[in-house]
Amino acid sequence: MSSVPATGPATRQGASDAIPAHVAIIMDGNGRWAKARGLPRAAGHERGVEALRNTVEAAREMGIRCVTVFSFSTENWRRPTSEVSALFGLLKAYIRRDLARLKREGVRVRIAGTRDNLPEDIAKLVDEAERETAHNSAFHLTVAFNYGGREEIVRATQSLAGKVARGEIAPGDITENLFSAALDTRDLPDPDLLIRTSGERRISNFLLWQCAYSELVFSDVLWPDFDSEALRQAVAEFAGRERRYGAVTAGAS
Repeated sequence: MSSVPATGPATRQGASDAIPAHVAIIMDGNGRWAKARGLPRAAGHERGVEALRNTVEAAREMGIRCVTVFSFSTENWRRPTSEVSALFGLLKAYIRRDLARLKREGVRVRIAGTRDNLPEDIAKLVDEAERETAHNSAFHLTVAFNYGGREEIVRATQSLAGKVARGEIAPGDITENLFSAALDTRDLPDPDLLIRTSGERRISNFLLWQCAYSELVFSDVLWPDFDSEALRQAVAEFAGRERRYGAVTAGAS
């Protein structure tokens, strides 16, 4: 089990909370980055993997404990077959190249999303990454792959409905905490900060339940160009915000 407590929103961000414990990132802009350079879209995705490596390293250096990235959505199946194959290939390359290092450095790797429709070799590699790093706790990297927020909520609901049907729980036993425990991000705190790159201003079906109280930062940087400085700027913006979760700041009228 993770050493990072699975918690909902805190009561108030203070100076000690200037660094978010959990950062979620929608890695957007690979295709536009490639198009601007006259390169195939696959080249943008490949450069995006390097940006992911750099961002994870920068996050660890900053004291962030968890990073969750949106890599491949359930809607991405609509893209050309060649691009889907390239995305699968990059996931395989990333795991094969980095798994030993991540394991050695205490990084726990999770894959959020359904395993349905995944090629057998991808599914086996995903299982291997999770199994080989299951006991790590220094840092938590979650890759949302073949993932959709609504689909995740449906799966969680079906799981709990099955328990009710089998008499394991009563409908009244279902709480927010129990529902959270049925999600792919169980054992992780909700994201404090959600970053989306490339200038788009939407969350695109990503972590819909978990990001209820996340601070949102939209960066104009295309994902392949995202680096430690861009991450620091996003965290600085986060640190300057007041998080009230529906409450009123002390002294406010």
